[in-house]
Amino acid sequence: MKHLLLLVLVTLISFEINAQKTYALLTGVSNYGIEGVNLQNTTKDVKQLKKVLEKQGIVVTTLTSSNATGINIEKKLKAIIQLAKPEDKIIFYFSGHGDTGMMLTYGPEIFSYSDLMKILSKAKTKEVFCFIDACMSGSVMEEKCDWADTFKGFTFMMSSRADEYSQENNWVGHGFFTQALLKGLRGKADKNEDRKITLMELFKYVYNDVTARTKNSEDVQHPVLIGPSSSHDTVITKW
Repeated sequence: MKHLLLLVLVTLISFEINAQKTYALLTGVSNYGIEGVNLQNTTKDVKQLKKVLEKQGIVVTTLTSSNATGINIEKKLKAIIQLAKPEDKIIFYFSGHGDTGMMLTYGPEIFSYSDLMKILSKAKTKEVFCFIDACMSGSVMEEKCDWADTFKGFTFMMSSRADEYSQENNWVGHGFFTQALLKGLRGKADKNEDRKITLMELFKYVYNDVTARTKNSEDVQHPVLIGPSSSHDTVITKW
């Protein structure tokens, strides 16, 4: 009996060691150190998303405001890439200012979508998901790269089209995109009620929520999904 229990214990430990994991790097800049440029809710976005993802068993690292420099983001991503096995998933999230082709991280250096892609292209994982809540984030589509060959398994869910602003909602304390993302991951996006949130379920929920909440504003906001159709049924989280 003892030998049987020992065997079961060893099997369970082995299963736990080899179980699929998801690693997330959540970044955001509220305080850029420049008056008139600072944002109200981006650090809150990161903190709330961290709570949701950790509750669902995801390994989370965060960088906010002065710590969210391009150099620090690169270092943390490379560390995650070293840890992540082929069967694992990687999630990257950024909340802050954006411009055509880039996220505006803290400090003077530019952190472009090309920079992000080059770093993540070293990952052994088959699936990488990037969620960007920044103005003109849809401009990632304009990057000159071969999506089909170089970035198989890469998926980008962006808060707005290439020519659109991404808006904060001070009343609820989040950007519209992140607010919808949080609600969706907490279960609102679970269309078929199987307690699993697939990528396409999440995107449809986020898109409908953001467009509905911004339709009467001067700057209507349309989230964008970019990536292989093979990732649409991938389960992002279980709630």
